[in-house]
Amino acid sequence: MHDIRWIRDNPEDFDRGLARRGLPPRAAEVLALDREWRALETSAQDWLATRNRLSREVGAAKARGEPADELLGQIARGKDIEAAGAAKAADLRRKLDDLLASLPNLPAPEVPDGPDETANKELRRHGAPPQFNFAALPHETIGEKLGLMDFPRAARLSGSRFVVLKGALARLERAIAQFMLDLHTQEFGYTEIAPPLLVRDEAAFGTGQLPKQAEDMFQTREGLWLIPTAEVPLTNLVAGEILDAAALPLRFTAWTPCFRSEAGAAGKDTRGMIRVHQFNKVELVSITRPEESEAEHERMTQCAEEVLKRLGLVYRVVLLSTGDMGFAARKTYDIEVWLPGQNTYREISSCSNCGPFQAQRMKARYRPPGEKGTRPVHTLNGSALAVGRTMIAILENFQRHDGTVAVPEALQPYLGGQTVIGDG
Repeated sequence: MHDIRWIRDNPEDFDRGLARRGLPPRAAEVLALDREWRALETSAQDWLATRNRLSREVGAAKARGEPADELLGQIARGKDIEAAGAAKAADLRRKLDDLLASLPNLPAPEVPDGPDETANKELRRHGAPPQFNFAALPHETIGEKLGLMDFPRAARLSGSRFVVLKGALARLERAIAQFMLDLHTQEFGYTEIAPPLLVRDEAAFGTGQLPKQAEDMFQTREGLWLIPTAEVPLTNLVAGEILDAAALPLRFTAWTPCFRSEAGAAGKDTRGMIRVHQFNKVELVSITRPEESEAEHERMTQCAEEVLKRLGLVYRVVLLSTGDMGFAARKTYDIEVWLPGQNTYREISSCSNCGPFQAQRMKARYRPPGEKGTRPVHTLNGSALAVGRTMIAILENFQRHDGTVAVPEALQPYLGGQTVIGDG
């Protein structure tokens, strides 16, 4: 959430940040609610002092044997006023919190302005797209021809946007995830976590999925939410805590299924595995001190890039525009992998620096050395990588003219030395 104290001091900057997100100014509305709420809080404190004084006077009157009816009447009337004021203050606070919770994070200064992905800025490319002496096939055609990717049976089981993987592709998916986890834990210092896949409202609110993105999530009858990404449980591991500054940064990774309704994706990527309701992903989350978050963002992105480098995949890195960033992000790098079957780059990872935005929603803090108070930590998250999309990239980039697929060298140890998929 946004820091109301910062908005009080910087209302114009707050509105400029919202304008960069394509939103109207809201500082005046926020500050009007804040002033009214603070006035009621001041009145409540004044009445508390008055009530304490009247109570002392009642005690003194009784000690002298004098009547205290008038003083007790003042206290009783004040309690009625106090109750009404408390109810109004609580209502104002709810309205203020709901308004602040509905507003996205403000973009970092270097984020390009623009309405959508057309304003994204390409930063770098790695590798050159492979050249084939045959027409490159999309991944779903490759998988179906191998008899290892089954969409019709998945549809009978669960409806559209699901897939059944068989044999070598099921094993390949597991191998990709294991390779990623080993890389991130053994070389990059992330701690592996096996988190719950169902979370409460508070967790989804803390990372910014609620209330704005509820339609893109699945909810159980008991009110729990299926995680759309392991970012939700991993980041919320520190919710409500005051962390030891010396222990920061904290780095977590997890391999989990992810569940998304794709409510806004009607007509998009209806074929294949690009956009499905259930997919596996290896997630990275970092919890840092504010002064370290920018460097951590670059480091996290490099960790995700290293996966693609070791798999021999071609990719580019883009800086997302203000109109293409997620709700909780202040700056996001997307890594897009080359897909020959589509003859284009497609997103395979998003690495975002959320600054203190999520921490303020989660009440996650740390105590700087030598200071009495606490400050919000900074949180970052990134895909490293989406496992299904990595498999898609392998199928399309390493396909061969005879319909088989070469296995990247980095994955061969996880497949018992297997070098080819589909050779019988």
